[in-house]
Formats: sequence, C-alpha cells, structure tokens
Amino acid sequence: MSSRHLASFGVLVVVIAVESLAPVRLAGQAPAAGAAAQKPAATRTWAEPRTPDGRPDLQGIWLNNDATPLERPKALEGKQFLTGEEVAALKKNAARLFGGDVDSDAAGGDNFFLAALANPDVYKNRNATGSGVGAVREIDNRTSLIVDPPNGKLPPMTPDGRQRRLVADAAAFAAPRPLPPAGPEDLSNFIRCITYGAPRLGGAAASYHNYYQIVQTPRYVVLVAEAFHDARIIPIDGRPHLPPSMRFWNGDSRGRWEGSTLVVDTTNFSPKSSLLGSAENLHVVERFTRTAPDRISYEITLTDLTTWATPWTAVVRLKQTKDTIYEDACHEGNQTVMTGILGGARAEERAADEAAKKTGIRR
Repeated sequence: MSSRHLASFGVLVVVIAVESLAPVRLAGQAPAAGAAAQKPAATRTWAEPRTPDGRPDLQGIWLNNDATPLERPKALEGKQFLTGEEVAALKKNAARLFGGDVDSDAAGGDNFFLAALANPDVYKNRNATGSGVGAVREIDNRTSLIVDPPNGKLPPMTPDGRQRRLVADAAAFAAPRPLPPAGPEDLSNFIRCITYGAPRLGGAAASYHNYYQIVQTPRYVVLVAEAFHDARIIPIDGRPHLPPSMRFWNGDSRGRWEGSTLVVDTTNFSPKSSLLGSAENLHVVERFTRTAPDRISYEITLTDLTTWATPWTAVVRLKQTKDTIYEDACHEGNQTVMTGILGGARAEERAADEAAKKTGIRR
C-alpha cells in the first residue's frame, strides 16, 4: 500500500454527520469464546451476518485485487472460463514477470492479466510510472469481468460515444493527444485528483487504490473508496432521486434492499463525468451480495443508449481484509504531476514556435 499519511477514521465522522450512528456490529467481529468452543469451526455452516436492524451486514474493508480484465482478450474469445491448468500457467507466468527476478514495469488495470497471458521475457509499458516487482494479484478462472454480453466485450459504441471515449482517453493520456493540454481542464478527472468516477471499473491497480469500506446505518449506506478518499453517502429510506437539474461527479445514488442484496440506483451524472465515454446519460445499477464470510459479489449494470448499443453488466469479486485504509492525499501531492504535464506542454509549444521561426512557417 502507498505511504499515505492519515488513517481513515473520518469515515465514521461522515456517517455521524448524517445521522446518529446506532451501535452496529462490524462484519468479521469475533464470536464469543464460548460459542466458538461449543461448535468447532470445521463443522460450522456459514450464516449470513445481520446488523441490529436485521439487514444483511456488508460492513468492513474489502479488497478488489482481481486480475481478471474488464473485456475478454482476443486470444480467449469464446472461452468464458479457464481450466485449472490454464489458471496455474497464468499464475506461474505472473510470478516470473512480477515476482522479483525480472525487472518488469508496473502493470496496473488489465495489464497484469494480459502480461501473464502473453508471457513476454519482460513486461514493459511506456506509460508505467514505476516497477512492477512484488505486485500480487488474484488470478481466477474468469476471462472477463463483463458477463453480459456473453462474449465478454463492451457493446458496440455509438459514433458520439466513440468520440467521447477518444477525448476521455486523450485526457487520461491513454491515447495520443492532437494538441498539448492548454490547462488543467483538458486533463482527466483522475489526473486532476478529482475522482476516479463511480462505479470504478477495470482491473485493480497494481498495489493501491483497490480498497473499499462499507459502513451501514438504518437509513444510509456509505461506500468509501481508497482512491481519492471518495465517500458516497447513499440513502436507503425510500426517498426519490434529486431533480434532473442537479448533477454530480459520481451521480445521485439511492439504495434499497432486495432480499439479501443491496441495490444502488445511480442517475444524475455530470456532463463532466466520464466513464468509458459515458457521462450525463449514464444510469448505473449496482448489486452487493455477500456470498461467503469474506466475499461480496459486486454486480454492475450500466445503461446509456447514447454511448452503447445495449446495457452491459460486469461482476467484481470483493474480498474482506483486515488491512486499514489510509487517506489518499492525491490532490495535495499532485503539484509535481500537474506542473510537469503542463510545463511539458508549454515546452512543446515553445519548441514548435522556434521551429516555425526557422522555417518561416507560422503555426
């Protein structure tokens, strides 16, 4: 985990500011010693934990350390699941590339899985900002986070969606820029340390930004992301969405319970939001279901017919951890990045001006 300086006890402060927090048993709290002695752990059957008000207890700190890529790679087309032998081979490749014997670059997002699949002598990425040595990601038998469409691919994009995706990728330096950025507004919300966006999709970062905390009260659920310390305060008391004129970076979320599943419906995204080319027309439905003592199935359905031809769904597997989330003071430490990017852009312009003077051709 990166060396952020302030522990995130602020999550509790946020919840208290919303309403008085009733005593809530945290997920993973140790049972009484007598109860454990009466029934050995090996023979216990798992019972879904509940909060004092009877709701499924999703609380705790959860880790998305899954290496599964968002879209199914071309080399695995038509293959929804890997065999045990294929999983073992990928793990072996990943251990060689990122285990310390090879000087590989950092492989964030889907790149970890794709590197293990391609198995080069050494993994290199010109956009990497550090070494990938020591990175540990969880490889399972899935070939894509996307489960619908069944081909594991994003649906076809509309022409407008493709254009927005190109602009978003350029702002994030994931694609060539036609012009140097004129100012911070030309850069992505991520680079500017505003927000990763909600929901956050794609593979987890190599060793950070992949922790989440869930806090519950009878009237609210709070979802806190390690990345930028985003806190989504979600009412679950049946109130309607805010008027369409009110727009937010991460949208306006409303929650409800469907049996043991927490369903979060989010609309009212800002035109300045950006998720794979989608913005203000995005509609997200997230479903959180605890499937084991240390697992949550996190299902995300995204609908925006101005961006994609059909809705699509991805499933992320969250694993409970005893790790602590620390504050990610991204903005405070972002001066070097911003001055470097914008300073470099101005240097490019000066060089172009000098070249134009020598050739007599005005830019």
